[in-house]
Amino acid sequence: MPLRVQPAPAPALRSVHAALGSSTGLRGKFTPPGPQARTGSVRPDLPLPLHVLDGITAAAGPPRTRLTGWRFLLRDAHGVVGAAEAMLTADGWTFSHFCEGPFIASTETALALAETLPTTYQPRLLSVPELYMLTLWLHGDTEADAAGGSPAPDDLLVPLAPAPPGIAAHRPHRVDGLLPLLTRRLVPPPLLGTPA
Repeated sequence: MPLRVQPAPAPALRSVHAALGSSTGLRGKFTPPGPQARTGSVRPDLPLPLHVLDGITAAAGPPRTRLTGWRFLLRDAHGVVGAAEAMLTADGWTFSHFCEGPFIASTETALALAETLPTTYQPRLLSVPELYMLTLWLHGDTEADAAGGSPAPDDLLVPLAPAPPGIAAHRPHRVDGLLPLLTRRLVPPPLLGTPA
């Protein structure tokens, strides 16, 4: 079934367009291939809200999520070449950075997998910083505000590659099945010789 992608805030998209059009914006960590980058053929595509999962091991209630930005896949005539992120500041939405690397191709793979599922979802990204993990979060409430909410027990998380050891990348997991596993990975084991 098709994914239901929510539109990014217009100022976030404008900030990415401005960075792509800037002669200094493309320096640094992101180098689009070939001369087409300079002619404006690299364009932002498929905005995904980027949430961070906090308090995964907290004893006081379930983990919390917070929106940290919007990630746009960057596409040219040959396909996806990277991503750009916009973040919310005190002055509004602003361009944050360009990114490349394995999570970009992995996001494309996970999105293609999500398109084959029998249910329609709202795609989001969910970061678990304590595990250096990024997942495609398939939210079941397709009409929800993409900037808010927490993962529902029956939402799906698709870990992106590289995933932490022992967690399969590109395999959908229900939230109520994956979060307990992640929590156990983050709780340190008791020291030898200490009472349990």
